[in-house]
Amino acid sequence: MLALARDDIQLNCEAMDWQEALALAGSSLVAAGLAHAGYVDGLLARERQGSTWLGRGIAIPHGTPASRGEVIATGVRVLQFPKGVPWHDGHTVFLLVAIAAQSDEHLDILRQLTHALGREGAEAMLAKAEDADAIVAVLGHVETPPRLDADTLCLNLPAKSVAELAMVAAARLHGLGCVQPAFVAAIAGETPLMLGSGLALVRSAQAVDVPALALATAAAPLEHGVFGVFCLAARGQAHRPLLERLERLLVQGQAGALRGLSADTVLALLAGEDGETHTGRVRLLNAHGLHARPAKLLVQTARAQPVPVRMRLLEGSPDAISAGSLTKVLGLGARRGQTLVFSARGEQAEAAVAAMLEAVTQGLGESVQPLSEAVSPRQPALSVPAPVEAPAAGVPIAAVPASPGLAVAPVFVLRHPHFEYPEKAVSPAQETTRLDQALEQAARQLDRLIQGTQGAKVANILSVHIEMLADPGLRDATLEAIHEGASAEAAWWHAIDAAARAQEALADRLLAERATDLRDVGRRVLCLLCDTPLPEPPETPYVLVAEDLGPSDVARLDTTRVRALVTARGGATAHSAILARALGIPAVVGAGEALLQLADRLELAVDGDAGRLIPAPDASTLRSFERRIEAQARIEEEAYQSRHEPACTRDGHRVEVAANLGNTAHAADAVERGAEGVGLLRTEFIFMAHPDFPDLETQTAEYGEAFDALAGRPLVARTLDVGGDKPLPYWPVPAEDNPFLGMRGIRLTLSRPEVLEMQLRALLQAAGPRPLRIMFPMIKDIEEFRAGKRIFDRLQAEIQAPDVQLGVMVEIPSSALLAASLAAEVDFFSVGTNDLTQYTLAIDRGHASLSAQSDAMHPAVLQLIRMTVEAAHRHGRWVGVCGELGSDPLAVPVLVGLGVDELSVTARRIPQVKAMIRRLDMDQARAWAALALAQPSSAAVRQALEAAAATDLEQVGV
Repeated sequence: MLALARDDIQLNCEAMDWQEALALAGSSLVAAGLAHAGYVDGLLARERQGSTWLGRGIAIPHGTPASRGEVIATGVRVLQFPKGVPWHDGHTVFLLVAIAAQSDEHLDILRQLTHALGREGAEAMLAKAEDADAIVAVLGHVETPPRLDADTLCLNLPAKSVAELAMVAAARLHGLGCVQPAFVAAIAGETPLMLGSGLALVRSAQAVDVPALALATAAAPLEHGVFGVFCLAARGQAHRPLLERLERLLVQGQAGALRGLSADTVLALLAGEDGETHTGRVRLLNAHGLHARPAKLLVQTARAQPVPVRMRLLEGSPDAISAGSLTKVLGLGARRGQTLVFSARGEQAEAAVAAMLEAVTQGLGESVQPLSEAVSPRQPALSVPAPVEAPAAGVPIAAVPASPGLAVAPVFVLRHPHFEYPEKAVSPAQETTRLDQALEQAARQLDRLIQGTQGAKVANILSVHIEMLADPGLRDATLEAIHEGASAEAAWWHAIDAAARAQEALADRLLAERATDLRDVGRRVLCLLCDTPLPEPPETPYVLVAEDLGPSDVARLDTTRVRALVTARGGATAHSAILARALGIPAVVGAGEALLQLADRLELAVDGDAGRLIPAPDASTLRSFERRIEAQARIEEEAYQSRHEPACTRDGHRVEVAANLGNTAHAADAVERGAEGVGLLRTEFIFMAHPDFPDLETQTAEYGEAFDALAGRPLVARTLDVGGDKPLPYWPVPAEDNPFLGMRGIRLTLSRPEVLEMQLRALLQAAGPRPLRIMFPMIKDIEEFRAGKRIFDRLQAEIQAPDVQLGVMVEIPSSALLAASLAAEVDFFSVGTNDLTQYTLAIDRGHASLSAQSDAMHPAVLQLIRMTVEAAHRHGRWVGVCGELGSDPLAVPVLVGLGVDELSVTARRIPQVKAMIRRLDMDQARAWAALALAQPSSAAVRQALEAAAATDLEQVGV
């Protein structure tokens, strides 16, 4: 909270305009050691977004979220301008309270300020004060209203005495951190004051950290007819209005109604909301809470209503304040996710409250990201789906290739356990203990898996699972349901299911498929809560078939026994698929629910390269698979031995082979596997790893790690690619019906150019003299490229990195169709075949039933790649392919034949892709490309290429 001293006050300041005043305020914050010099720009940027005028001659400037990296410590500097400063919104400012705050701490400061400014005559005194102590006296010493919310209520307990109720209430305040043990001891010696109507009061001012009021009620009346005891942790006189409302309830004979009520109803009564009051509640969605800008719009909405509107914070004091008072609204200190309760009386009260709810829901002038809707706790749908007909023997099944390789082995169908548990529980305390014990045990299990697993990638993903277990958001959501009477099992799965469904709603499959990780973590804890063992695979070699697989399922696999992984659901970017590739296990995903009906020990042939399955293969198919497996083993060994040699065709045509990276930490491993550079660095990883925009120093250090590992090899970095389909929690955007077609990629970053500018600056600074290639994602035409390039050119003129190219990703069909105009100005193209395919074919590549048809080998996609390459080469530009197509064995010859200059693939596939290229000659590759382009469908393309491959298996390396 705000603690002012004389040195924090500057009297008799002068400024000609608001910019000069803010510059003076920023310099004061810098001189006080609260911020770096760059924070001044944040103050100016925030003011341009909207006035920080608080009212009554006072402004409260603070920086933008992007400038928080310039904050050294939270604090304020108060500048007095007795002559006034003309503000840009037409007001005159006499007092500036300049705030330097990390995260949303400024809301606490605003809350204290607005309580101080609520004092009668405070504004005039602050503007004309001639002594700093006088300002300190007003702003630095504020009595905080007592806390009273659902957590301070302990209702309908099986208590045996009034003294027991008093101790329960005191203990609750201690558990919430409001008081110290000495307070509880003092209450133990207190004689309760009988208030009447079945209520009593105990109080103490000893060892109070946060003033608060608790209420404990008994399920049945106790001695003297008492059913409830209020416990007051008092400090100063801030509790008096609350006790006065309680007194009115007693006088009006309504206090007895508190017995047997829910927490919400108790709080409503204590807030003065009775049967004549119309109320409504709404969750606050704004990313940074009810700060000055949205608060102003809220106040304007309230003032426009025909009847007075009051409001309170459900999670705070039940004190209802006027919604038409800006200082009082700011004084609530409401944060994202908290609930605002509006109330009004009179004929038009219902319409007035509805208008307030609508204003908050629409974001109060800001773009907001909806919270996941709560649903009642329910059991997970973890049992095997309703039976469907099993696949026919010997008939190939098309699916999505997820990890390359071939295998034939008996099937083991992994059926997740069916959990039986009660929905409700009697003791929230006991359920909380059970939950915490299960979370701790699950973390120990995962730690043991990490210690015994193979490979850093597996360990890293399982480490993320440990972080999920420690996520306070999951635990808080679970505890909320437990306190409402749910069992630990029901509450936990509700929290997991809600989080997973929110993740699945994201259009970006890379993020949406992380729902599998959440459910994997959820099942682990549920097994512990229900004392249900996880299923164990056989001791002999097998193909694992499952509805879906979690990363810990994959990590537990004994790779000496498991021959392949097959899932009915999921996509090629799920963590289970990523881990399968990391472990070198063939995998096919999205094969359909019928696979779950396969009988255990039935033979299954798996082609992880083509994404094809054959149940109960005949003798001829088995012999073919065996020959291919033997040939593939030889090829892979030879490829690995020559992994550091360049990828040149037999007639000398060079194709660079680089690595796709989702994290700079993997750059060294990519180089070891033969990568000639990084063809795609997904820079959003650094933004997703931080609770707020990573600052310049953090980004520069992260990118520098990759440059160091590459040792002079080129790095192609994609600028931040997030948006409506994969939002950052600290950068909410409006909900979109189709986020694939909404605010994402370059569109979003151009809406916040300071974010793009900082990232470009970090990349240029990190590169130094080393080769850097920057590409903008989701470019649709030349205008979008030019908008980003203007920022780049300005920074490059300043930094002058010597080896930099600026290009675009071809992910939207329009950019391929307009490649000729783009090629005149860009330095290179990188084709993102994953997005290009789904935009071209209008098929979501993660769709449960259509994903197998989302094939980048479709001739329409190949035609767009051809157009891009031809336009680029006419202007002397190079073209890379960074999607999954680049590592498809059938596609490599086609891409080389189309003239693609670089293939960027997963690190594990680099040796094999290089080896495929070395076995080609360009005439052969061009023939394959022409053959593919002549086909009418992706199925026809693959069929034609497989027929060609059968005639010359050694040449093409499949």
